[in-house]
Amino acid sequence: MKSRNITNILLIISVGILIFGSGYKIGEYKSRSILPNDSFSSASAQSRNDVDFNLFWDTWDKLQQKYVDKKKIDNKKMFYGAIKGMVASVEDPYTFFLTPDENKQSKDDLGGKFEGIGAQLGLKNNQITIIAPLKNSPAERAGVRSGDYINKVDGKSTKGWTLPQAVSKIRGEKGTQVTLTVGRADKEIEIKITRNQIHVSSVDLSYEQMANCNNCQKIAYLKLNQFGDTTNTEWNNAITEIQDKWKRKEIRAMVLDLRDNPGGYLDGAVYLASEFIPYGKLVVKQESTKGESRDYFVQRNGLLQDIPLVVLINKGSASASEILSGALRDYKRAKLVGEKSFGKGSVQEALDLKNGAGLHVTVAKWILPNGDWINGKGIEPEIKVENTIPVSDTITKETDAQLQKAIETSLQ
Repeated sequence: MKSRNITNILLIISVGILIFGSGYKIGEYKSRSILPNDSFSSASAQSRNDVDFNLFWDTWDKLQQKYVDKKKIDNKKMFYGAIKGMVASVEDPYTFFLTPDENKQSKDDLGGKFEGIGAQLGLKNNQITIIAPLKNSPAERAGVRSGDYINKVDGKSTKGWTLPQAVSKIRGEKGTQVTLTVGRADKEIEIKITRNQIHVSSVDLSYEQMANCNNCQKIAYLKLNQFGDTTNTEWNNAITEIQDKWKRKEIRAMVLDLRDNPGGYLDGAVYLASEFIPYGKLVVKQESTKGESRDYFVQRNGLLQDIPLVVLINKGSASASEILSGALRDYKRAKLVGEKSFGKGSVQEALDLKNGAGLHVTVAKWILPNGDWINGKGIEPEIKVENTIPVSDTITKETDAQLQKAIETSLQ
C-alpha cells in the first residue's frame, strides 16, 4: 500500500480540504490502494453476521415500488446515499464517504485547481464555517470572512450538513451563481457569489517593512496557503531566495504567515518544520486508536536554522499549520503572533475505493513535541493581536495589525 500523510485538516473538515467550497484539509493519510470486493477481514465478516441485510433490500424494493415520483428514483444516488449514511453513523464529522466526483474534487483541491467560490470550509460547533476565503477569490471579493457561519445555501438550511454536502452545494462551474446566508456578529447577511476558476499557489513571498517607515530594515514575508501537492517545491524555491538575502544581510528576519491555512499533507508540515529545527528533533507524534504510535523527526539540515522567525496564526490556522507552529513554539524557535488557532488534532486515512470513490476515516490523533493534544482548544499565540476593521473595509498590509506586530516583533 502506497500512502502519504495528509493533515483536513484541517481540514481542516479537515478536512482538511481548499475549496470553492472544499477546505477541510485537516489531518489525513492518503492511500492510493483500491479495495477489492473480497477485501474484508474475518472480524468484519463476523460483525456483518449480526445484521439482517434483508431489511436493507426490503426497504430498497419498497421505495422503488411505492414512491410517487419515479423520476426521483436514482439507483446510484440511493446506493451512495446508503453508504454515506452508514459512515455518518459513527458521528464523526471527519469520517466520511466520497462519491467518485467528490473524491476527484478532494484531490484537485490538494493540487490547487478547481472552480467555485474560493473559500475553505470547516466545522465549528457543528456548523458549517468559513475557515478562510482565498486571496483574490470570488468569495473574498463578495465579502465573505473567516469565522462566518454558513446558515443557508441558496435558501436551504445547512443544519445537519456534513462538509462534503456543503462543498457539493457551494461548488459549481465558472460563471454560475450561489447565494450564501452567513451568520456574523449575531446577524445574518446574504451574499451572492459568482463562481470562477480558482488557482491556489502554496507560497507567496514578498519583502516587507514597518508601515510608514521608508528607511526601516526589511524582512522576508512568506504566506503559506496550504500543504498540498506542490508546496514542498514552491517552498524550496522561496527558501533558497530567502537564504541568499539573509546571507547578504539584505533582510533582518522572517515572518511566516500561517493564518487561514487549513492544512494538508502532514509530511509537508514535518518537511517545513525541518527548515528551522535541528536535525533529529521530534516534530510530531501520532497515536492511533490501536495503541500504536509513530514519531516524525527532522531528517534533513534546514537552510534557515538561525534566522529570527515570527509565525502568524489565527482561527483559520488548522491541522498541519498547527503542527508546524506548535513545533516551532515548543522548541522556542519562533514567536507566535495573532489569535488562537482552530484546534484540529485528529488524523484521517484517505482511502481510494472502487470506481473512484473514497473514504476518509479518523484513525489517530497527533501530539506536539511537548505532549500537547490541541484538539478543540487550539494553540494560543505568545503575542495576542486581533484585526478589527469596519464591515465596509478590506484589510491591507498597512492596516493588518497582526502583520505589523509580527514585523515589529521580528525586528526586536
